[in-house]
Amino acid sequence: MSRIGFKEIPIPAGVTVTLMSSSVEVKSDKGCLQFPMFPEVAVAMEDNIIRVTRTGAGAEKNAAALHGLVRAHIANMVTGVSEGYSKTLEIHGTGWNAKASGQGIEMQIGFCHLVKCDPPAGVSVALTNPTTIVVSGVDKQAVGQFAANIRRVRPPEPYKGKGIRYSDEQVRRKAGKSLS
Repeated sequence: MSRIGFKEIPIPAGVTVTLMSSSVEVKSDKGCLQFPMFPEVAVAMEDNIIRVTRTGAGAEKNAAALHGLVRAHIANMVTGVSEGYSKTLEIHGTGWNAKASGQGIEMQIGFCHLVKCDPPAGVSVALTNPTTIVVSGVDKQAVGQFAANIRRVRPPEPYKGKGIRYSDEQVRRKAGKSLS
């Protein structure tokens, strides 16, 4: 059984947490995030530390699940508005590249047409070189989802390793056909 819900969340300098009856709001100069509250858990703040507790309402198993969920989301929000999140993607393939196009990117990755990807609100895209894409923002879920959407356009294939992959991802290569 996980005990992640019992861990305290320290609030760094420059981050403001507002507890409302229906949601929790976390703000800093980088951005603002909100998360809805559930009746099975209660959030309390004292001395720049956030504690999440179970209120006992609802089934015990459901309250335990929401306890860890709410604590993890609030911790991710605090980290996001203080440090931010980023994912790095690499394009592997001869002649495959990306270029900036307004807020988004245009990728030339072996199709007969350019593939354009526009980020959602709160997410930014940068190119460190034509084959490296950096997706960043304050919302962990939005950054991860947009990076996954870019990767899904042309996932790495196992024979030559061509495709779009995360920078820390290792592609298991398969042997090709062998002549007997």
